[in-house]
Amino acid sequence: MSEIFKKHITKFAKVSDDEFEEIKKFFDTKEVAKKENLLEEGQICRHHYFVLSGLLRKFYINEKGTEQTTEFAIETWWLTDNFAYENQLHTEFYIQAVEKSIVFYITQDKQEKLLEKFPVMERYFRFVYQRAYAAAQKRIKFLFSFSKEEFYFQAVRNHPEFVQRVPQYLIASYLGFTPEYLSEIRKRLLS
Repeated sequence: MSEIFKKHITKFAKVSDDEFEEIKKFFDTKEVAKKENLLEEGQICRHHYFVLSGLLRKFYINEKGTEQTTEFAIETWWLTDNFAYENQLHTEFYIQAVEKSIVFYITQDKQEKLLEKFPVMERYFRFVYQRAYAAAQKRIKFLFSFSKEEFYFQAVRNHPEFVQRVPQYLIASYLGFTPEYLSEIRKRLLS
């Protein structure tokens, strides 16, 4: 499993096999059951998660009492409440396994020590954060540029395997739909 992480690091930064063995020591591994929460609203956000296998989602409970999914993370994606993690604050979010998952995770303290000992990891995390920021910008553009139906069609067109993998009620939550409304859109798409 750690080969997945090593391969991801080497996409953005050069590390030797010996360096990688040392880098790994800063991380812990956790198996997460389907629907298990890694983080719950009100907890201090202490971990940044790297998905080795499986699927995670980040969500909050909105004013109507319904879950609003804000992000997903599949293999080789990172997920945390960045603001709460960086500032060691109480979170307003939940992070939950959508499927049985295996994650590497790191605390902020260990991440700081990792970056001190292996400055090349600064480059790695810079690329990770840049890509996450770019994805967030694209999502915001889609939210303001497209109708909800068009947003869904873009997701189907650009990420068909992802749309097939994620349960429809969670896609509806991510897009701000009711599951029934998403079902209507899907029927129109098929006809």
